[in-house]
Amino acid sequence: MSERAAGILMPISSLPSDYGIGCFSKSAYEFVDWLKEAGQTYWQILPLGPTSYGDSPYQSFSTFAGNPYFIDLDTLVEEGVLDKKDCEKVNWGKKPDEVDYEKIYKGRYPLLRKAYENSDISKNPDYQKFVAENSWWLSDYALFMALKSHFNNVSWGEWETDIKFRKPEAMSQYEEQLSDDIGYWKFIQFEFYRQWNALKQYANSNGIEIIGDIPIYMGYDSVDVWANQGEFQLDENLTLIKVAGVPPDAFSDAGQKWGNPLYDWKYHKKTNYEWWMERFKTQFLLSDIVRIDHFRGLESYWEIPADSETALNGKWVDGPKDEFFEVLIKTFGEEPPIIAEDLGIITDDVRALRDKFGLPGMKILQFAFEDEDSNYLPYNQPYNCVCYTGTHDNDTTTGWYATASEKARDKVRRYMNTDASQVSWDFIRTCFGSPARFAIIPVQDLFCQGSDCRMNTPGKADGNWAYRMKKELLTSDVAKRLYDVTKLYGR
Repeated sequence: MSERAAGILMPISSLPSDYGIGCFSKSAYEFVDWLKEAGQTYWQILPLGPTSYGDSPYQSFSTFAGNPYFIDLDTLVEEGVLDKKDCEKVNWGKKPDEVDYEKIYKGRYPLLRKAYENSDISKNPDYQKFVAENSWWLSDYALFMALKSHFNNVSWGEWETDIKFRKPEAMSQYEEQLSDDIGYWKFIQFEFYRQWNALKQYANSNGIEIIGDIPIYMGYDSVDVWANQGEFQLDENLTLIKVAGVPPDAFSDAGQKWGNPLYDWKYHKKTNYEWWMERFKTQFLLSDIVRIDHFRGLESYWEIPADSETALNGKWVDGPKDEFFEVLIKTFGEEPPIIAEDLGIITDDVRALRDKFGLPGMKILQFAFEDEDSNYLPYNQPYNCVCYTGTHDNDTTTGWYATASEKARDKVRRYMNTDASQVSWDFIRTCFGSPARFAIIPVQDLFCQGSDCRMNTPGKADGNWAYRMKKELLTSDVAKRLYDVTKLYGR
């Protein structure tokens, strides 16, 4: 992380694919080749965990498991456990540039089940080793997913009392009763990790490093909360007391009530943050650099009563602060490869925590042009930061410019000395020319795509996370243009 460099933000789900959603397929390897051709150093992705209702990668069933949607079906065909014709019979959706999650859910799991039944996986020595080495999280995860299916996918808080409270007799009973389903979920994780590790190794061997993402919070309906009930703020019935969110900010005038359970930080302190260190250990295996989502929540967090309808009734409460990062450094070394997502309401205390441990923060160019002397403007950016045109939570740059105030558009044109006819490339040049150590561009900005290609709108319940890139867009001409800008600005 010591050199000036650049990269592209491209979620796995947004890769081209024949099966409705991006995955660890040939297209992923071709994207690595394209990044190399374009002179890039980093591929930033979104969290890799299995998504729950709403399809957000920031609401996962597990912090350690991988998303079954990302397993490449063609690889399973090559392994002889799937028939290509079965894959082609499935309706994956009509739009090549959009994920239809309902069709993915209905079409993919039966194929994965068929692959498991054809695999005789329990006799595979690599599988046996994987299960043994990961049993500390895999056993609970596989049981959790089998139980969810058994109880018609309702939240674990609605399960029968004995298994909800993890009574030993109930645990043993269901482990025996659901043993085949448990094996199926373990098989899925084996395939996920095997395929991702191969792709990451290929990327690294071609000079591309992976920037991963660790969500600060877990969803209530996750194995992490069910299996670690003492680590979260739950009452005696294991229901939520207080939940996470943020007050009003640049993304939402009313704030956002995320609804995630809050941590019992006193409990975590007693364990020397063991569960958290295991999270980071896993993320450092899955990626080369880790972005901490909502970094400020480790300094202080917005606590909202669970029964409150909005985020407005919350209050700031102290997080673990310095001690958390002191344990992190003691565990992983003096300069852990971490990026702090420090957007939103950031105080001097948050900045001091970030800077004390030398963590690069984030600067978003789209935020730079409404104020007279914004700290997001390149001339105010420090070296130790990551400059983005926008993130997965922003509109595309073309879309942003189309709806920005005339005051902001005028400042963009004057600042960048442009007519803004290809404004996203003006932003790319400005981002790459900034003092920031890293420059990261959402893939949509390479193609000047509009608001219809936006990845996520915070606070909007439906229609997010669906963007997919059409394969024909990723040309050598675009690679050459990006390469020239990258080298022009010493990245």
